[in-house]
Amino acid sequence: MLAKTTLTAALALLGGLPVASADCTRDALLAAAETYIEAQRTGKTDGLHLATSNFTYRENNKVVDLGKGVLGSTALTLDTNRSTADTVACASYTMLISSSGAKPYVLATQLRHDTGDPSVITMIDTIAATTGSLFFNAKKTLGYIQAEKWTPLATADQPSRDLLKKVGDAYLDMWTDKNAADTIPWGTDCERVEGSSLTRPCGASLPHGGSAQPNAMRRYVIDEVMGSVDVLCAFNSLGNMPDSHEIRVEAGKVKYVHTITV
Repeated sequence: MLAKTTLTAALALLGGLPVASADCTRDALLAAAETYIEAQRTGKTDGLHLATSNFTYRENNKVVDLGKGVLGSTALTLDTNRSTADTVACASYTMLISSSGAKPYVLATQLRHDTGDPSVITMIDTIAATTGSLFFNAKKTLGYIQAEKWTPLATADQPSRDLLKKVGDAYLDMWTDKNAADTIPWGTDCERVEGSSLTRPCGASLPHGGSAQPNAMRRYVIDEVMGSVDVLCAFNSLGNMPDSHEIRVEAGKVKYVHTITV
């Protein structure tokens, strides 16, 4: 008797049916993220495997033409980059910092893939902060980020997907929910980087409600291996600002918070 996958493939060849592709894997998602990093480094997008019929490029919460955004029109000298992978959502998150040049950038980008063919990118979703953005100073941000230690967590130490999403949501809910800040497991040595602003410990000086406008348009990349969640959103609690919040949890406690806000 044929194995199920072999039988499916045989029937596909006979009947012209498509053969199901492999699931999203960390290696595949991170490899695709590398093609995005190279595209941002060169300003050329021809190395990206983009969907032909349903691709979307979104920059600062608006759908724009790929050739008119920071990706398709600007080659950047990149000082650092780091990517995480979400095999459930078939997506990745990449942070890039370019502190030199006439127009420095700090970028937060999520790539989303076709679940039927994970090699295909269906969306590039970028928050692009530059001069004039909230607390923006790329050189200071670079120094803070390079001082951090990001390594994969041991399997037994990895936070659950549910916990990471709850922490990400609770952080963004602090401006509308007076109790949200107290539900977050703050680490005593955690650090919060908001552009050029560093707060240590990161559980200090927190909002406890006060805004009627929730932070909306939340898009998640959750990586249990790295203990991280990134949420792109419209930061409506303080104004309609394109925003990325990335949080890392170590030993059940928040270790790092990164904010990129336009």
